[in-house]
Amino acid sequence: MMMRRLLVSTLAAVIAGATFSVVLTQTTPATAERRGQAPLLIGHRGASAHRPEHTLMSYEAAIAMGADYIEPDLVSTKDHVLVARHENEISGTTDVAAHPEFADRRTTKTVDGRPVTGWFTEDFTLAELKTLRAKERVPDLRPDNTAFDGLPEIPTFEEVVKLALERGVGVYPETKHPTYFDSIGLSLEEPLLDVLNRYRVRKAYIQSFETANLRELRGKTRLPLIQLITSGGAPYDWIASGSTRTYDDMVKSDGLREVAQYAAGIGVDTKRVLPVDAAGKTTQPTTLVADAHRKRLDVHVWTVRNENSQLPADYRLGNPASPVYQRATGDVMGYLSKLIEQGIDGAFCDDPSMGRAVIAKTSA
Repeated sequence: MMMRRLLVSTLAAVIAGATFSVVLTQTTPATAERRGQAPLLIGHRGASAHRPEHTLMSYEAAIAMGADYIEPDLVSTKDHVLVARHENEISGTTDVAAHPEFADRRTTKTVDGRPVTGWFTEDFTLAELKTLRAKERVPDLRPDNTAFDGLPEIPTFEEVVKLALERGVGVYPETKHPTYFDSIGLSLEEPLLDVLNRYRVRKAYIQSFETANLRELRGKTRLPLIQLITSGGAPYDWIASGSTRTYDDMVKSDGLREVAQYAAGIGVDTKRVLPVDAAGKTTQPTTLVADAHRKRLDVHVWTVRNENSQLPADYRLGNPASPVYQRATGDVMGYLSKLIEQGIDGAFCDDPSMGRAVIAKTSA
């Protein structure tokens, strides 16, 4: 097994070097000391525009491309180890379906009130998860990333933290489905803080779409907390408690004041800053950034992506009739520049090299 991992790591390094040798060898990693002068650049799931998300190769690429922080989404294994996956259901991000020894673990669960069918990290020990290999989650959108399918392992949070410390960047973990994991006896907050405290991590943000776990964390750590806010809906812990409040309420004056009691900032869908109309085109910016700043809350936006299909209609480029139009690169630099004009304090980018180029230009 050790020899196999060595061969996989070596092959991955060779491929990575061959594909991005110019970018990865010529860029110096940025650090959070830039924060007072320019928005923070957060590598969204690493450099997910260039590597399968939530893999060490993705985080390594993000660091080399200039990310200030790398973002691992965290879920738990059966033996209560935190690993980096976008969701606890892993059929879309690993080769688990190709492992006959795990066929009987496919099941349906209710996660945050919704039925989900597949394979779940909490049904595997870490040792079992380490026999799987990651793959590109959206191959139709990012076919080039499929070249790395079957190479990287699922990294633990501890491995991500060690990488960040070695390279001098911060970590920006998100606790995924905290109410759900609490309900099955695999609370995320304790092992999260254990890793951060053992490695004496000081350059970190902790984020969540829910509120109760952030309030709990506020009493246990001095690290800055970020309340995530989508373009609609409500925190699941609010829904589960019977509350009728929504994220729309959270961005109002009273809501922001409440968030400021436990969080250092908000992480918002870009549409909360630059709304789009029925045609998908951006309209007048909102006052959210200024409103949050008045409550002494930072504003980090997510997610800035390169592809036309992921951008507002007025920032798409090329011929819509082209078969590759949806995945072609749009005016992502113009879009991020417009967000920066609104005074944001940070941005999650799938392509940190693009983000660094825009931040450098707008901060010159």
